[in-house]
Amino acid sequence: MDYTEQHKKRLSAMPWLYYRLKPKHLTWARPWQEDIQQTLMALETVTIGKNVFIAPSAQIFAEPGRDIIIGDNSYIAGDATLHGPIRIGSHVSINHHATLDGGSAGIDIADHCRLAAYSHLYAFNHGLAAGRPICEQPVTSQGIRLERDVWLGSHCGVTDGVTLHEGAVAGMSCVVTRDVAPYTIVAGNPARPIDQREA
Repeated sequence: MDYTEQHKKRLSAMPWLYYRLKPKHLTWARPWQEDIQQTLMALETVTIGKNVFIAPSAQIFAEPGRDIIIGDNSYIAGDATLHGPIRIGSHVSINHHATLDGGSAGIDIADHCRLAAYSHLYAFNHGLAAGRPICEQPVTSQGIRLERDVWLGSHCGVTDGVTLHEGAVAGMSCVVTRDVAPYTIVAGNPARPIDQREA
């Protein structure tokens, strides 16, 4: 029985396993990834580093001027949706069903960041003035920045204009509406500091 298709599904849901594959599985997995990535780079303004994994069900949209850059040894799991401009560092994990929209100012994700399943980052916002529908309001974009070694828990949301500084952690289902200091753990809606990471 050929388990290759089942392995592809497993890797798409849990892409960290790609980096633990035995040589016999790499004989099909590497060409599979090469094909996915070459096709993506031909269709979108995407730059992909070395040893990257991108699930075939990931939705990656990068029109000219909305480039997406993916650093070495990073992975994007199944059903994640990315719309540039987005700059992703090295050793970054974006897990399944995460949604990132760079607006016009962009999303910057530094090395070693972890974005858990269903996390969502929107680097834009609509005006809220009364007297006209939301769809007619002006759109603003300040950008979002995740510094090195930031971890976003499952279902965490990050709003436009926020920086999570080095080593920050945002708990499951929190909504981060303001900057988070280095090595600070936040939780809740809106997210508030609850602890510090200790060395």
